[in-house]
Amino acid sequence: MDKVSILGLLIGVIAILGGQVLEGGHVGSLAQPTAALIVIGGTLGALLLQSRLVVFKRAMRMLKWVWVPPVIDHLQVIKQVTAWSQVSRREGLLALENLTIQVKDEFTRKGLQLLVDGAEPARLREVMEVEITTYEDELRQGAKVWEAAGGYSPTIGIIGAVMGLIHVMENLTDPSKLGAGIAVAFVATIYGVGLANLVYLPIANKLRAHIGRLVAQREMIVDGLVGIANGDNPRIIESRLRGYFS
Repeated sequence: MDKVSILGLLIGVIAILGGQVLEGGHVGSLAQPTAALIVIGGTLGALLLQSRLVVFKRAMRMLKWVWVPPVIDHLQVIKQVTAWSQVSRREGLLALENLTIQVKDEFTRKGLQLLVDGAEPARLREVMEVEITTYEDELRQGAKVWEAAGGYSPTIGIIGAVMGLIHVMENLTDPSKLGAGIAVAFVATIYGVGLANLVYLPIANKLRAHIGRLVAQREMIVDGLVGIANGDNPRIIESRLRGYFS
């Protein structure tokens, strides 16, 4: 559980609500279902129009990474690759074939199988880097959905504000209806800008950070497999892989 993400969201919300109270306002005045419907519904519609369904679903699944980050264990990767290099150095590449069954990650298993099949180091790297590029592109498309939400939300908020002002202008002769229209106008803007800068854009940036770490882990695996293919000393391979993180 990423407690920092939860803490950050809570601090942002409390700061805004606290500022409202300190200014003499009421928290309840920020609760406008109409404004929320306009901003959230409008942003959702824009995202669905922009994105393919498979990309949108991937973005929704990736949302959990904000609070439950994907498991990334660099030390375990280094330990595993180093063990493979030692086996290869003692018994040859074919001895690794029995180990492919034990590897659960499909990407790693494919790279190890290419290594066992005797692929040249350059060709091994080429094939696996294509896999990495495709993998990274798919994940970044998901992150871009949240980034796009951060761009659409303030604009939809402005639309909600204009709609509220139109309602106000239509009821200038009825003062009892002016308050509700003005509230929707300004609260819609707050929702649009607030969601963009407190939720959508931070989520996009957090996802990009996790994607970078996932890609780095795959690059580590490829670098280690290429080192084994080249017949590098296990200690050299381990030292090189440790350079991927501090």
